[in-house]
Amino acid sequence: MKCSSSPFNIIVKPIGSVCNLNCEYCYYLQKAQLVNDPYETSQVMTDELLENFTRSYIEAQPPQAQEIVFSWQGGEPTMLGIPFFEKAVALQKKYERKGLKILNSLQTNATLVTPEMARFFKDHGFLIGVSLDGPQEIHDHYRKYPDGRGSFSAVMKGYETMKKVGVEINTLTVVQHHNGSYPKEVYDFLCSIDSDFIQFIPVVEYYDGKVSDRSVDPQQFGSFLNGVFDRWIANGIGTRFVQQFDLFLGRYVGYPSSLCVHAPQCGRALALEHNGKLYSCDHFVEPENLLGNIADTPMLEMVDSTFQRQFGMSKETEISETCKSCEYLQLCFGGCLRNRIVTAPDNRQINYLCEGYKAFFEHSRPYFTAMGKALQNRRLALDFMDYFDTSKTGRNDLCPCGSGKKFKSCHGRG
Repeated sequence: MKCSSSPFNIIVKPIGSVCNLNCEYCYYLQKAQLVNDPYETSQVMTDELLENFTRSYIEAQPPQAQEIVFSWQGGEPTMLGIPFFEKAVALQKKYERKGLKILNSLQTNATLVTPEMARFFKDHGFLIGVSLDGPQEIHDHYRKYPDGRGSFSAVMKGYETMKKVGVEINTLTVVQHHNGSYPKEVYDFLCSIDSDFIQFIPVVEYYDGKVSDRSVDPQQFGSFLNGVFDRWIANGIGTRFVQQFDLFLGRYVGYPSSLCVHAPQCGRALALEHNGKLYSCDHFVEPENLLGNIADTPMLEMVDSTFQRQFGMSKETEISETCKSCEYLQLCFGGCLRNRIVTAPDNRQINYLCEGYKAFFEHSRPYFTAMGKALQNRRLALDFMDYFDTSKTGRNDLCPCGSGKKFKSCHGRG
């Protein structure tokens, strides 16, 4: 059996674009007409296709792979109910491979989660990502039902139902033009509901040569990250895990990027639609990035195709001279291809959020540098002030929470 030369991940959309909410910034609803076949009567993955995917996804992983993640997204995947995922888990057991650990993750708006579904997720070890944009008045600004009602109350009910039974949960916050102005409020709220694993994803909507009003501004995004970072530095290190901060700290101590967004190359995270269509990436569900259909083309042939390899390498081969000369290249690597929409002097594209990332890298550098030194000396990242170079920043050793106290005497650490 032929296998891929390196691990790859596929995000699966078993119910396509179908969702019970109508979030204003949802790019996927606008992709539906490109994805769906013209004579489809349902956007639900068939049992036959589910089995085909499960078998080929496991078989195609390289021999050295130690784990495989089935990443379920939508639309809203919980609309399929428990029976679909019972079949999915049964098929995973049917085709499991010795030495290859099988994991499941699912991204949801949580509005349809019942106690029975929460127990299923807990019993089968699902990692659940809950989409939550902040406290109610912030969350409900864009995340609404089709009739205009805000979804916050229903989201929190599902979230608390899963928390109660011990489901492992991450929160995913979409950073857009509205909540991007409230970093402290958003972060403090996530802390208040005991979200220990936090992800932030910026919205950049680009249509007809223009960025939408819902998109986060570059400077706004930098200020948002800095505001959250200061809160995290003050009372979250070691207890609250923010995906971007963990990633960049890892880069400071020499680890490869844990996300394709900030890796030199990409192309190993593909997207599978409910009808078997496989695309280069979840953010490139476009006709030109359609690799084929698993119903009639072997998965491995598409995953390791010349087109897909060139797509992944283009992140590096098409990078601008502006990026190459940037002092933060080894942290950013030009960011996600989808956001390279600004033309640089060499006529190549740079990231729309570039200035925001630079502001964050400049702000966080002395702290990450000190944390890296602490870790290299077999200390905790929390001990970073023992390695903090106050000559590199105007903050001296004051706690970034704004208390005016020295860091070591703030928050009971003195």
